[in-house]
Parts: sequence; C-alpha cells; structure tokens
Amino acid sequence: QVQLVESGGGLVQSGGSLRLSCAASGRTFSSYTVGWFRQAPGREREFVAGVSRSGGSTWYADSMMKGRFTISRDNAKNTVYLQMNSSKPEDTAVYYCAAARSGSFYRQAQSFDSWGQGTQVTVSS
Repeated sequence: QVQLVESGGGLVQSGGSLRLSCAASGRTFSSYTVGWFRQAPGREREFVAGVSRSGGSTWYADSMMKGRFTISRDNAKNTVYLQMNSSKPEDTAVYYCAAARSGSFYRQAQSFDSWGQGTQVTVSS
C-alpha cells in the first residue's frame, strides 16, 4: 500500500480559494488511481473528484463541483492536488485523499485501498 499525507487545509472566506495536496510515499504512485473525498460533521463521507494514473482523465462528483474544483497530479513529485475555487460554507469538511491500486473512475469509498488522515477545510460565510 501507498502512504498518503494531506496538507493545505485551513480557514478560508466564502468565495476564496485553497489548494489541497496529497503527498504519497513509494515509487509506484503512478500506478494508483487517486480520489478526493470529504466528510462534514454528521454526514457520510462523499466523493469529490478522481484522477487517473497518468493524470489524463479526471472525474467529479457532479457538474457543480467540476466547475469549482480541479484535481490534478504530478507523478514526478508523487503528489495529487485539489484546487478549490469559489468556496462555499457547505464545502466545510475534512478532506481525504485515497488511492486505488487497480481500476479507474471509482466513486465509492470502498473501491480505494489506502487513505490519508485528512485535512480540515473551513469556509466562513
């Protein structure tokens, strides 16, 4: 399994931007499909965005999220990013990155093998 560490969370005002990073250990990171999930208090963990092994394909939870968030990866740096723009208070959650050793276009949490510990994002109104 790959080890994942998220960073970049914090407090941002509504309408602001944040870039989350997910740094991975191991030399086979480019073999993993990676996704971002989030979990708000009292709610289930939900899929946000995913990126293929090469970074050539990305997918999002819905069109609204696609318009505000951008997932990307730099395999040379073993890092996946989530750029959050036009933040809303409802984006407040702990954000997790997750990696899947096989397959692609996953949206379900159970499809991912490795998880980071999460980074808190708080959007103030």
